[in-house]
Formats: sequence, structure tokens, C-alpha cells
Amino acid sequence: MATINTIPEDGSRLPLVEDFYTLQGEGFHTGKAAYFIRIGGCDVGCSWCDTKFSWNVAFHPLVSVAEIVSRVLSEPAKAVVVTGGEPMTYNLDLLCRRFAENKIETFLETSGTYGFSGNWDWICLSPKRHEPPKRIFLEKANELKVIIENASDFDWANNMAQQVNNKAILFLQPEWSRHEEILPQIIDYIKLHPEWRISLQAHKYMHIP
Repeated sequence: MATINTIPEDGSRLPLVEDFYTLQGEGFHTGKAAYFIRIGGCDVGCSWCDTKFSWNVAFHPLVSVAEIVSRVLSEPAKAVVVTGGEPMTYNLDLLCRRFAENKIETFLETSGTYGFSGNWDWICLSPKRHEPPKRIFLEKANELKVIIENASDFDWANNMAQQVNNKAILFLQPEWSRHEEILPQIIDYIKLHPEWRISLQAHKYMHIP
């Protein structure tokens, strides 16, 4: 049984929840073909998380980086999205290095609550109110994606926008279970604050992974 303590510190094996080739459904790269790598383990604990099955690291097999990369190279993918769980729980230097050697772009999705590792072509920071991100992620983020569950989340989004670097692209995304109610509020907010864009979970509308 895998635990956080049994995962190699060099990141040579990682708890793999699932991996698949699909289209990116959220944020800046929406619609782009990408190979998704979902890494297990997360203690951030968002109540609305749609991948709670990924939280317990013990449920997911340790897979070598060599095997993960081999799976990606078996597809025509030119980019990978590394998500979770919370992928920054682990050292991802080796994973990124192997993808770079094979000219595969690396896109990270993270809450920014752990230390930084890896060399990324794109970082999507999706911060959580109850576990604010570390400063390094605010400095490095290419994209800030804030999930809006209720009206008070707009203030949190504005707070994060003031802290993130000035090159980061700002996105508001409705929490899926309440998207019909929240979507009109986001539209009205962006019309008043045009520095923001909207992110929709397009993969759910298209019924793809």
C-alpha cells in the first residue's frame, strides 16, 4: 500500500490515479489536445471537488516515470496536463525533464499549497480559500483560475488577482454543481470587471473525460 512516505523522494515513481488522451476542457488551453496525468493524494479537501476519488494516495498504484512517459509517447500528444489530487505534493523534476527531452509541453494544474518542483511550460494556479497558495506560485502562475461557488468568492478572486503576477491571465469558473445559478453572476461580474475571463468546463458539456 502506497503512502506519502513510501513514494520516492526523487519522483521516479508516482501514484497514478488515471491517464488518458483528450481535449483540455478548462482555462486558457480549452479545446487543445492534451494527455492528462492525474496524480493521487490531496489533503486540501474542497467540499465541491469532482475528483475526490483521487484524494487517498493508498488507493492508487505507484507507476514509474518511464512508464508514464511511454504511455504519453504512444499517442500523438504534444502536451501533457499534470493534475490531481494535488500534484505538487511530490517532486516532479524528473517527470518534467523526461517530457522536455521528448519535446512534450508540460501544463500544471495546482492549488499551490505545497513546495515548487518541475520546469513547466504553463502553470494554472487554482487557489483555495481555506488553503491559500504559497508566494512562489503567485509569482510563477501563467493563469489564475478561481472557482466561484457563491457570491463571497468574488472577493476572494479579487484578493488573489491583486497578489498574482501582472502577466497571469485571470479566469473565473463556476462550480459545476451550481453552474446554472452561478453562471449569470459570473457574466455580470466580468462585464463590470473586464480584466477577468470566464472558464467553463467544456469537457463536461461535450461528455468527454
